[in-house]
Amino acid sequence: MAVVDTASAGGSQLQQQQQAAKSAEPADEHEESAPVAAATAAAASSAVDDVDSHSGREPCCGTKGVRHLSDSGVTRLPGRYVLPAADRPGAGLCGRVKLPVVDLARLREPSGRAAALVTLDAACRGYGFFQVVNHGVERRVAGAMLDVARRFFELPAAERERYASPDVRAAVRHGTSFNQARDAVLFWRDFLKLACQPLGDVAPSWPDAPADLREAASEYATASNGLFMELMAAALEALGVHAGGGGLLGELAAGHSQIMMANCYPPCPQPELTLGLPPHSDYGLLTLLLQDQDVEGLQVMHGGRWLAVDPVPGSLIVNVGDQFEIYSNGQYRSVLHRVLVNSTRSRFSVASFHCLPAERMIGPAAELVDERNPRRYMDTSFGTFLAHLSAGKHSTFLQSRKLINDKNSHNCH
Repeated sequence: MAVVDTASAGGSQLQQQQQAAKSAEPADEHEESAPVAAATAAAASSAVDDVDSHSGREPCCGTKGVRHLSDSGVTRLPGRYVLPAADRPGAGLCGRVKLPVVDLARLREPSGRAAALVTLDAACRGYGFFQVVNHGVERRVAGAMLDVARRFFELPAAERERYASPDVRAAVRHGTSFNQARDAVLFWRDFLKLACQPLGDVAPSWPDAPADLREAASEYATASNGLFMELMAAALEALGVHAGGGGLLGELAAGHSQIMMANCYPPCPQPELTLGLPPHSDYGLLTLLLQDQDVEGLQVMHGGRWLAVDPVPGSLIVNVGDQFEIYSNGQYRSVLHRVLVNSTRSRFSVASFHCLPAERMIGPAAELVDERNPRRYMDTSFGTFLAHLSAGKHSTFLQSRKLINDKNSHNCH
C-alpha cells in the first residue's frame, strides 16, 4: 500500500478524474459489483474512444489484457497505457514505510488485548493501513490461493476469456485495467473477480480451470471472512461502539458483501510510464490483501508522499474503506493507494473486499457523535456511490458526503 506531493495528489487532471470515481474495482465490483472499482470520467474516455474510432483503431484493446501483451514480447508500451507525465510513478515525492503491525495472538490473549487494541486503533487513525500477523489464515491456505491465481493467469487467453464480461455485476468476471470500458488511459493489470457470498451459491459458477481453483478459493474466502469479522469486532471495540446483538457486527454476521479480486501485474516494457492501479481508495469497510512477499508494488499515500510498503513475512495487509471512515465519523481513515509495476517479474495479489449490503444506508455511529464531535458525514448507500460515479464529479466520493470539511483534514483523497 511516488507521490506526488500533497498538491499533486489530487491535482492533475487524470488523478482528479480517476479519484472522483475512486474506490478500486469494486465499484467496478458492486456496480460492476463492488469495492475495487475506480472509473475515469466518461468525457475523457469518450474523447479517447472518438480518437480511436476516427483513426481506425479498435476503441478498446480487447479482452486479452496485459498478460497477453507481456507474453507476446512487446518492447514498447502501447500508447493507451502511457500516463501523462504528472501522473507517472516518479512524478513526486516517494519513500518507504513499515506499516504498523497488529499481532492477533496478543489480541486473543486477555493480558495483551488492551495493548493490541491501542496499536490497531492508532494504525486506523494514522495510516488507514496496517499489517496483521498471527492472523490464523494457514500458510497452506494462503499459499494455495496465490498459486491458483497465478496458474489461472497462465492459462491460454481463450480459456480466460470465457469469463470476460461487460456486466460489472457478474459474480465472476475476468478483465483488464481498472475499468476497461471507461478508462481514458489503461492500467497494466489483469484481474479475476469472484463474488463470495453466499459462498455455496456462487462458488459453482467460478472458473473450473485450474481444476483446484474452486476449492482453494473457497477455503481462502472462508478464512479471510473469519479474519474480517475478528478485525471488525476489535476495531469497533477500540472505537467504543456497541458491536453485538443488533449492532453492526451482528448485522455483518447475518450477511454482508465479500468480493475477492485476484490481480496479475506482468512484466511491463516501460514501467516508468504507467501504473498497475491508479490512486484510489476502497468503498467498503475493510480490505484484506494477500500478496507476493518478494515482488513489491503497493504504495500508500501518507503525509503527502507515496510510500512503498515493506512487507512483514507471513502478514496480510489490511486497509480501512470509505464505509468505515463514514461509520467512524472520520476517526478512521480511508486513504489513497496505488500499484507500481516492474520490467522483470510478475506480481500477483488477492484482495478480499468486505462491505455492507448494497441497499444498506450507513452513517456515523451514534456513539461517535456528540456536541464536541458533530456528525461529519451524510448517510449514504452504495446507490449513492454509483450515482456519484455516474455524475463524473471532480470531488471524491467521501468529499461529496462530508457535512464538515476540516481545514486541516488529513485525508488526502
